[in-house]
Amino acid sequence: MISLPDPIYITRCGKAYLGDALELMAGLPDDSIDLVITSPPFALQRKKEYGNHDQEVYVDWLLGFTPEIKRILKPSGSFVIDLGGAYQKGRPIRSLYNYRVLIRLCDEQGWNLAEEFFWFNPAKLPSPIEWVNKRKIRAKDAVNTVWWLSKTDNPKANIANVLAPYSDRMKRLLTNSEKYYTPKKRPSGHDISSRFGEDKGGAIPSNLLQISNTESNSQYLRFCKIVGSKGHPARFPQKLPEFFINFLTDFGDTVLDIFAGSNTTGAAAEALCRQWMAFELNQRYLAESAFRFLPDANEDAVISLYNQLCTKGARNIRLAQVSQPRLFDEPSDYCVQDNE
Repeated sequence: MISLPDPIYITRCGKAYLGDALELMAGLPDDSIDLVITSPPFALQRKKEYGNHDQEVYVDWLLGFTPEIKRILKPSGSFVIDLGGAYQKGRPIRSLYNYRVLIRLCDEQGWNLAEEFFWFNPAKLPSPIEWVNKRKIRAKDAVNTVWWLSKTDNPKANIANVLAPYSDRMKRLLTNSEKYYTPKKRPSGHDISSRFGEDKGGAIPSNLLQISNTESNSQYLRFCKIVGSKGHPARFPQKLPEFFINFLTDFGDTVLDIFAGSNTTGAAAEALCRQWMAFELNQRYLAESAFRFLPDANEDAVISLYNQLCTKGARNIRLAQVSQPRLFDEPSDYCVQDNE
């Protein structure tokens, strides 16, 4: 078997590798990864600096990676892929590319759709401008499809790890259940028992994840500014991979992002004490991603590290770190609540 090259940088829990994801995955053994979570370059009409593909070839291009993902994934593992929507060129008609990806994954490669999720970003700017802002004939596109796929019918998962806060109404019910509901069979057929009034620590979240993507003054962006960069142009919020890492893995499990970009997935995995690997083709993006793991540092130290990471042949640079706190100490706040 082909061996993985040395990583560019190393943290307490993870390693970041420079190279083509297909070539790097070839260096991983079968059934070795607990969770692959990624957000590949989307099939947009306008070319982006991070290297997206045209819609016509995108589905074939993306499906070229997924047999290797299936090979390296454990039978209990999961594959989570975030895909943004797009319009057909020159027409106010939606592309179906993200659904074609899903159907072909299941029909041609034997993946199971464990569940579909939808990431709602309330902070997303109106787009596309022509149809939404100018002609005003379409609503703002603020939802991405997130496919949770698996090799088997029963991948590892524990919804108790991602409970949402109770609504105010549910909190009142828990304090005095006899006042607010009576155990009985509802017209819908649901049999509501007396256990409905038990405090389970939070509400079961829905598959609509409400997470604003509003990173504007993070350490990552401050350090990028120091080295004269704007950072990766298509970052997803850390709460998104955190939800699935909490939901689908245990402490010490291994998480992989094959299109790491600014390595938000690695940062989330590090904070949650999971082992992680990040694959990225662009050395500058990978060098900047190290900023997510650093303690506060002066400008000279940031520039020095960045220059080391951007050097041809850079490898095995161990990052000095401070303890990274959990993002949430209370029940998760990234889910639209549906408690009643």
